[in-house]
Amino acid sequence: MQKTTSHSSSANSRTLDLILSSMAIALVFVATLLLNIRLPIAANGGLVHLGTAMLFIIAILFGPKKGLIAGAVGMGLFDLVSGWTLWAPITILARGLQGYMVGRIAWSGNRNGGSTTFNIIASAVSIPFMIAIYYVGEAIIFSSWIIPAASIPGNIVQNVVGLVIAIPVAVALKKTPFFN
Repeated sequence: MQKTTSHSSSANSRTLDLILSSMAIALVFVATLLLNIRLPIAANGGLVHLGTAMLFIIAILFGPKKGLIAGAVGMGLFDLVSGWTLWAPITILARGLQGYMVGRIAWSGNRNGGSTTFNIIASAVSIPFMIAIYYVGEAIIFSSWIIPAASIPGNIVQNVVGLVIAIPVAVALKKTPFFN
């Protein structure tokens, strides 16, 4: 009988993990799709969206694996369905790494996203890596090291807005019964 209970508990854990991952992907996708502003500052466009805030929140609340999956799949899917298809591989790499980094730092030392200071550091440390990956990716797309520089201000704004929104939301959510 105990074997069945153990198997059932393991199956329930895997099911919850799948549900949480799916919801994280959907939240990042929807926040990117519906809550965005296209920037007219560069020929190659630019997009500021709240998907970054959602990515930070998920990585802080659930750790590096969920951060990676939510960032890579949620924002990669957005690129594929919204006319930014050429950017999808760059986004998958940049946002997957960003989600992983935020989660890894926020969850380091058994903090599990519970330290506001480490959550801010985690988010801030991830920003230059995200910007660098997009810069190199766009340099390849445009065959130029100059053109991608126009995307940097928008990427900075997007990440700063994401950080400013994500930190208080993560603090509030960490106080809910689900995380206690």
